Order: sequence, then structure tokens, then C-alpha cells
Amino acid sequence: MLRPITVPMILMCCLVTPVLGADTPAAFLRFQYGDSTSYGLLAGSQVIELEGDIFGSWSRTESIHKLSDVKILTPTTPTQVFAMAGNYRSHLSEGTIPEKFRIPQPFLKPTSCLTAHNTPIRIPSDATVVHYEAEMVVVIGKRCSKVSQEEASDYILGVTAGNDVSERVWQNDKDVKDVQWWRAKGADTFGPVGPYILTGLDYDNLTLELVLNGETKQKEKTDHLIHNVPKTVSFISQYVTLNPGDLIFTGTPGKTNVIAKGDTVEVHLEDMVLSNPVE
Repeated sequence: MLRPITVPMILMCCLVTPVLGADTPAAFLRFQYGDSTSYGLLAGSQVIELEGDIFGSWSRTESIHKLSDVKILTPTTPTQVFAMAGNYRSHLSEGTIPEKFRIPQPFLKPTSCLTAHNTPIRIPSDATVVHYEAEMVVVIGKRCSKVSQEEASDYILGVTAGNDVSERVWQNDKDVKDVQWWRAKGADTFGPVGPYILTGLDYDNLTLELVLNGETKQKEKTDHLIHNVPKTVSFISQYVTLNPGDLIFTGTPGKTNVIAKGDTVEVHLEDMVLSNPVE
């Protein structure tokens, strides 16, 4: 069964609020309706279609769709997808922070790994041990180069939910591991993300949870990040220019475990739920 989107009650204001300020909670949904791809504001079971550019100037249109009538797409079409390794103390095997993780440790995932809400995670036929990794994902809002931690929040549009799916043998097995994580974390569909972009909240104080077949497997607050959102964005921007729509997976908490054909994996970020079946 496809999992419907749930929306925090605070986002119901999108139907009636004429102007959204930078601190106003809102949910931006990228969707397809017929042959047209658009952004919309999510409000309960309805999507208010927008015109313009959510990374610049936009406005509401008079077109309102039922959520059940649209196809949900990945929240952005990024030029780059970063992910953070070892960014929760609870995920590190030592339980303490090793020296190498005392500075941010981002790596790249190919944009082709991204897949949307309610679309399948497809495990390659020669994969053996594939794990879930619930993560909060930062969405960059404007071109970002060499910004300070104090400035970084001005370059963030919002956050969404993500799953950094990982094949552990290719990643870690001493006898067969790859030199890079290109397929262990970058195979097609190994980057579920969505279903919408949540803006206007304290991104360093949200609840992140992984639910596998109805059972909670990971749960932690994002205030436990070793390197918080502004530090992560600032650090990456010192070396790589970030563009509007680029994504940063911020790391996974606790312990991860295997997913297999027939499973349903959900990443909960506050009341937002990203759901994907496994094939």
C-alpha cells in the first residue's frame, strides 16, 4: 500500500496566508499533473500550484489540485548531492568522536541515485547486505560559496527527509570493498528523498525516526548532530560552491540494519513521512 503524505497542522495556514516570511512554516511540493511539472504549497489534502521560482520569486496560482491526483517527484533536481559520514555520536562504533570525525566528513552521492516518495528502492542483484539510514536532508536555497557559519542559515531553503541506502559489503568488507562508495551509497534508487521541503523551523531541533515495517528502528533529535546544519553548509561551501536545490544528507543516528525485498521503509522527520517499498 502506498503511504499517504502527512502534514503538520501548522502547514494548514498555506491555504489562507497571503505572504510567507522566511520564518513561516511551509511545505513546498514538486509534482507532476498531467504533462506539467510544477511546485506547489502543500495544505492538507490539497496542493496549491505555484508559478515562478521557489528559489527566487514565486506566487500562488488559482490552480488547486487534490494531493491524490498528482504524482510526487523528488523535491528538487540538484546539481550536487552531498552526504555526511559519522555525524552522530550514537552512530560511531567507539561511542566517542574519533579524530577524523572532529571535522565534517562529507562525500558525494550521484544525483542519479535519487528517488521519490512511494517509489521503490531496488536492490541490485549482486548486492548482499543493504542497510537503511534515516537522515535529515538540507535543501540549499541560493548560490553558496565560502559563507560563514553565521551566514549559512540565509542560504538554506529548508529540509526534507532522506534515506542514505548503503550496501555494507561494497562499503566496508576488507576483502572486497570498493576504493570509493560510488555504488555502495550511489546505486540507482539508493537516495530516497522527500516528499516535500519543510521550511521555517529550527532544523537543529527536529525529531528523526526510521520505521521498518511498522517498527521504529532509529530515533533521535537533530540537536545531537556532531556538526550542525550551519557548520555543515559553511564547511562544504569553503571548497565547493553549492547551488539552489542542492542537497546535503546530514548523517544517520544510532545503528542501522538490513532491508530486503517486501519491506516498507519510512523516514519520519517531525510529521513528514518519506515511504518507500523495497524490491
